[in-house]
Amino acid sequence: MHPKKILAALVGCALLPLAGSAVAQLAVSANDNKVFWNNGVVRNAANPPPDTISVFDLGTYPPRLVGELNAGATVAGPPQTVAISPNESIALVTSGQKVDPADPTKLIADDLLNVIDLQARPPRIIATLNLGAGASGVSFNKAGTLALVANRNEGTVSVLAVSGKTVRAIDKVTVGKPDSLPSHVEFAADDKLALVTRQNEHQVVVLTVDGQTVKPAGREISVGIRPYAMAVSPSGRMAITANVGRGSGDNDTLSVIDLSRTPARVVNTVDVGTEVPEGIVISPDGRWCAVVAHAGSTKPSTSPFATTGGKLIVFRIDGTQLTRQSEATIGRWSQGAVFSKDSKTLMVQNMVERNAMVFDFSAERLVDTGLRFDLKGGGAALRTAR
Repeated sequence: MHPKKILAALVGCALLPLAGSAVAQLAVSANDNKVFWNNGVVRNAANPPPDTISVFDLGTYPPRLVGELNAGATVAGPPQTVAISPNESIALVTSGQKVDPADPTKLIADDLLNVIDLQARPPRIIATLNLGAGASGVSFNKAGTLALVANRNEGTVSVLAVSGKTVRAIDKVTVGKPDSLPSHVEFAADDKLALVTRQNEHQVVVLTVDGQTVKPAGREISVGIRPYAMAVSPSGRMAITANVGRGSGDNDTLSVIDLSRTPARVVNTVDVGTEVPEGIVISPDGRWCAVVAHAGSTKPSTSPFATTGGKLIVFRIDGTQLTRQSEATIGRWSQGAVFSKDSKTLMVQNMVERNAMVFDFSAERLVDTGLRFDLKGGGAALRTAR
């Protein structure tokens, strides 16, 4: 048995107090209780309990659960509806769906963003902002002074000014038609640019960032079919989009965008198989790209593409080239993933199983440690600080 798996079997997953360790690395999981999966169909839960947030410390092995609270979350949108400030003092969590007060059997768009104090014991919500309809993917700049939120149901990006733990909405930028589904937004190129995946138009919109002024750059990059989640390399000079395709069983792709060139452009397209790449993250050392893929796990049992589990796939990054390195079976309808700071541990959410799995990658191959954390809801988004 792998030594980490032995250790995992000996370590409980009990809630532990937040530690003041200099090597702490916080990861925040947003957990949705409003929907569930039933043989290929997503259904609304009757009288669901509150959505929740789980806070983990990945700075040591095994990772530790260090805090939980009730807060709005949603699986609608890419699994990047959480962002953590660079100093790990606050987290921003969007909630772009809510139960319809007029009809509890339906969900409607919401516009909420909760600011969570990660230094409080236990973590707590300190502010709630109303942004745009379908508030979705969110990211901080490297300085932690600005954040952007993609509003899926109105074709805009909200601009947030951040000062310490105070967050203010200061602007809203139109990036497409309301039905273009802007899904995620990331800072890039020394925070002078931002990129927005526009799912329904198969494009990434480029924005310029000058202080607190954010505006369209006049550049729309054509990527694969239905770009959803996106990751930017630590250098900020390359981005990779996860293109979820049409869910038809045909092979889906990743698009590699070279941000060192002017104008920025797609320079490589990588086949990920019939996988529906849902989540994507680049390791802190910039050497690896991990993709969370449904791989048929969300199909009804009668589908010829149905499987009993998804896949975690790691690609080696060499310049703008991606080479498949390792893969492992995960749960169903899986969402987000994060690397530890040393790029040797991966945590992955499973929406159906309502847990988080931990993988060892120290030997540059994925090894399931056997460690699981139960989540109080379906794991819908998972992030660490940049």
